[in-house]
Amino acid sequence: METTPVRHDAIVVGGSFAGLSAALMLARARKRVLLVDAGKPRNRFAAEAHGVIGHDGTPPQVLLGNAVAQLMAYPTVALKVGTATGASGHDGRFTVTLDDGERVEASKLVLATGVTDLLPDIRGVRERWGSTILHCPYCHGFEVADRPLGVLGTCAMSTHQALLISEWGPTTYFTQGRFAPDDGEWRQMQALGITIETTPVLAVEGAARTMERVLLEDGRTVALGAMFLAPAQELTSDLAIQLGCELDSGPLGPFVKVDGMKQTSVPGVFAAGDLAAPMQSAPMALAAGQMAGLAAHRALMEEARRRLAGD
Repeated sequence: METTPVRHDAIVVGGSFAGLSAALMLARARKRVLLVDAGKPRNRFAAEAHGVIGHDGTPPQVLLGNAVAQLMAYPTVALKVGTATGASGHDGRFTVTLDDGERVEASKLVLATGVTDLLPDIRGVRERWGSTILHCPYCHGFEVADRPLGVLGTCAMSTHQALLISEWGPTTYFTQGRFAPDDGEWRQMQALGITIETTPVLAVEGAARTMERVLLEDGRTVALGAMFLAPAQELTSDLAIQLGCELDSGPLGPFVKVDGMKQTSVPGVFAAGDLAAPMQSAPMALAAGQMAGLAAHRALMEEARRRLAGD
């Protein structure tokens, strides 16, 4: 016998920085909120989170754990540990299907499911991701400053990343034979003392998650203490696609298109965090999540006003 789906004011899918921030705003507005989270935040590979004012250097799992505990103190919040596999419906009545088969309903949805980094298939990269293989110098550059640094060419933006990374230490840019700098970039790199290496990197070497050198295809090695790269990305969840949300193209992959209030192209569906922005960081996700939560609350107020007016 099919059971009636549990009804909420809003469902927030994704319990990292953006999703928790959105859920907190809705909870403080005393709305019935269901937070659905699979427990796999994008920054789980990093030992510390940086740039979050007042919490600089705190492990991400500590930040998120404290946030969940504080959120669950609100009486109108429920947490479902699992994955949302399906979503359908329209503004005022959305249905979300969970991986255990349960169906839940809400008037509004906030998607904060993030993106997945597609790391290059180079031996030693995946094991060091978040430790000595890094993506953001503002998040991790201070901790590796003044070491010999590398930038791995992965996309057309990699040359710009190399120019940026040179602020933190002596830099070698590895073109991988595909992403060579143009004449102007070449001159800038020379002026900044950046070494340009055209032979592709074959492997990263070093004890445990540390980095000591990279091995090139011709057998040479280059000593490095850390390496930055900008991996391609894909949406971690296809819920936005199932719902018909419009996507936009970013330099590293697609993202969900939203307006200034984090409203997607589908009325009643909001999106925040890495899946809805080409520029990404924990503080940016916090701010975007707060805006999405506020906007979802105001949309609930407007919906209630229309019902009272008989619209």
